[in-house]
Order: sequence, then C-alpha cells, then structure tokens
Amino acid sequence: MRVNRRALLLSTAAGVIVASAPALAQKKYDPGASDTEIKLGNTTPYSGPASAYGTNGRAAAAYFRMVNDRRGVNGRKINFISYDDAYSPPKTVEQVRRLVESDEVLALVQTLGTATNSAIMKYTNTKKIPQLFVATGGTKFGDPKNFPWTMGFQPNYQSEGRVYAKFILANHPAGKIAVLYQNDDYGKDVLKGLKDGLGARTTMIIAEAPYETGDPTVDSQVVRLQASGADIFVNIATPKFAAQAIKKVAELGWKSIHILNNVSGSIGSVLKPAGFENSKGILSTAYLQDPTDKANANDPGVKEWVAFMDKYYPEGDKTNSGNVSGYVIARLMVQVLEQCGDNLTRENVMKQAANLKDVDLGMLLPGIKVNTGPNDYFPLKQLQMRRFNGEGWENFGPVISGEIGS
Repeated sequence: MRVNRRALLLSTAAGVIVASAPALAQKKYDPGASDTEIKLGNTTPYSGPASAYGTNGRAAAAYFRMVNDRRGVNGRKINFISYDDAYSPPKTVEQVRRLVESDEVLALVQTLGTATNSAIMKYTNTKKIPQLFVATGGTKFGDPKNFPWTMGFQPNYQSEGRVYAKFILANHPAGKIAVLYQNDDYGKDVLKGLKDGLGARTTMIIAEAPYETGDPTVDSQVVRLQASGADIFVNIATPKFAAQAIKKVAELGWKSIHILNNVSGSIGSVLKPAGFENSKGILSTAYLQDPTDKANANDPGVKEWVAFMDKYYPEGDKTNSGNVSGYVIARLMVQVLEQCGDNLTRENVMKQAANLKDVDLGMLLPGIKVNTGPNDYFPLKQLQMRRFNGEGWENFGPVISGEIGS
C-alpha cells in the first residue's frame, strides 16, 4: 500500500507539473501578431517636399527582409507595411487609420516627421497602439506621462539646438547669428533649444527667417539673412531646402560659419546636390557612424552595414545617412520584439521598448548606446560635433549631451 500510495503521489505531482507547463508557456497575442507573423506599420514621405526621406523606409524594409531570411523574430516573420504620406499630416492620419483599423498592425515604427507624428499622436494613444521610435527629434515625443504609447528615437531637437549654442558660445562668443527654420514644430523646436542654450546671450541672434514646406525655394529668406550682417548661419531645414540654402549662400559669397541641423547631414541627399565645394566647412552634429569616413572602413558595425546594403538594398546610396537611420531603427525594433518573447501584446511591446539597457546598434558613434526607462522615452541623448571637409564628415570634440543641466 505504501508503495502504491507513493507511486500515486508521484503520479499526481507529475500530473500537476504537466498540467501547469502549458500555462507557463502560454502565448499572448494582440491584433497583428500570431504564431507565424508580426505586422508592423509605417508611414514615410516617398513623395512630396520631403521625399528624400523615403530611403529611410526602404532601408527599414530591407532590414526586416534580412531578419525574415534569418528565420524572423522568435520564429515569426515580420510583415512590414509602409505607406506614402507625402509629408502631409492629413494623409498621415488617413494612412495610420488604415494601418490600425484595416491592416491591424501590432505597432507603428519609424513614422517620419514632426507635424505628421503630431497629427496621429492622440489617435495612437487613445487606441493604445505603440508609436515607436518616431523619425523626428520633436521634444514632445518623449512625454510618457501624457503620451505613454509614443516614443522618440534620436536626440531631441531642443537638445541639438543647445549643443549648437554651447559650440557658438565657446568658439564664437562675439558672433552675430542668422537663423533659417522650417515654420512648424520641428523648426521651432531646434530654434527654442538654440535660444535656451544661449540664455542671456540670445541677443546674438540678429535675424530669423521661417519658410513653409510648400515654398518652392528658400532663396529669398537666405538673401534677407545675409543682408542682416550675420557671420553665423544656422540652417534648420529639411534636405530639399537645406541644399537650396547651401547653394544660395555660396552664390551670395556669404562667408559665414554655417551650422546645418543633423536631419540634413546626408552627403548623398543634401551636400552632393548642393555641391561639395559649396558645402566645405559646414558644421553639424552626429550620433550615427558615417560610412563614407575612410577611418571607419574596418569598423565591425560599418562592415556589417555595408554587407547588409550590398545584399538587401544594393540600389541604396551608401552616402545617404537615411539608409543608416532606417537600419538602426529597424534593428532596435527587432530588439524590442525579441525581448517580448511570446507575449506579443501591445502593452508588452511598450513595456519592452521602455526597458532597453545599453543597446549597441552597430552604427552609433562610439560611446553612444540606447537606454530607456518607464520615465525616459528618449533612447538617444548624445551628439558629437562634425565638419564637412569637402569629401566627408570629420567628427571633432567630445560626445556631448544637450540635456538641461548637462
């Protein structure tokens, strides 16, 4: 009897273990996720005034294809659905509703533009749809208290503006500044950071000229700024208009210290069209590796990126930094999904996005890594100054933060 009872007890215990095992390994899915697939949504301007950014979406799509060829994420293939919004907020709203309500994506990733992301922000948060790693440095996109379903990626624009202010005060304290800026939240955000960084020295700014995204050129604005007598030109513009401004500065013979915001630092889409000779000496900031820098030729991260481009996006321009941005954001999204395991709910996607610790994306500058937390929705916070030498960018100085109090 004792033996039988002991056997019965062991059998019962084993039964408990077997019965509980499936519960422990239970998979959880929200719309857009299954045993075989993860749907991600995206909007990018493949047409319109900011179409130069279209390559960001293509690079991300290429990265996800590579991941799928390598058996996907935890055995699931990524279905990346990307629509053209032409950099138009009403179009973005339309396309995002389509992604959420018709395509039923699990999350949005790398939706591009400040005004466009602003237009969908309340909707995604009301619907509780992760709006991750938005391709804009708008400061508003790192506000977990009011918008817990929206997260930025790059160093925010106000921080970038403060970095330029630090550089100007340290190196050109007697300078007179003229600013070209896009007349929306993006342009005003960088300008605010510049003014905040200058503090009591905001009087150094002697001229400001806004432009609209529907303007054909910014030539008239640059002429007005040059006429102000400024010797420092801060160019806060998206690629098309940034290239126009660089050309006009050269045409006018305006020998100013030229600071270009980093969203337009692409050699392929901005400096090359503007002319390398015209662009020589321009200053900017960076947080990504520059694959055109010969000094990076043997960097493991750069070599991995080049191999990726050769195989999965051979038609992509290796001098276009948008192809680096698309790659690193897609890579970070894969990191989040891997951390999710079999719990592919939207809530867990946001939880994991807010739990990234010292993530190295291969193409970040040395010393820069991704870190987030429940109250920290800015994955990247540091930048380094750089100068265009006529052929490529040269970084100089330390990696610095533009955060308040740093």
